[in-house]
Amino acid sequence: MSESEDSKWGIAHVYASFNNTIITITDQTGAETLAKSSGGTVVKQNRDEASPYAAMQMAEVVAEKAKAQNIEGVHVNVRGPGGNQQKSPGPGAQATIRALARAGLEIGRIEDVTPIPHDGTRGPKNAGF
Repeated sequence: MSESEDSKWGIAHVYASFNNTIITITDQTGAETLAKSSGGTVVKQNRDEASPYAAMQMAEVVAEKAKAQNIEGVHVNVRGPGGNQQKSPGPGAQATIRALARAGLEIGRIEDVTPIPHDGTRGPKNAGF
């Protein structure tokens, strides 16, 4: 039974910065990439790579590839820039999740996996004080 469950669920890794959005769908272990897309593959202008429209187009493409490989649902890992940059994900994150659901994939857990430093490097000099 567990083998059939592995074949029908995947993990959607969504990296949403303010310059680009990257979507990768892997199997449940995260080892094998089943489908991937980035903002540059769906829009012409660089400034549109991070837009919600580009994220929706990418999600549709990735969802079709995943459904062709018998993936019925995905758990979503959303990642923002992180580190000493902004913790919140870019504008493409919410649009991606919505478009994956509209494309017919079931959405399981939605998790924020933005890396947060435990007192890492010093921030840029215009950081307030």
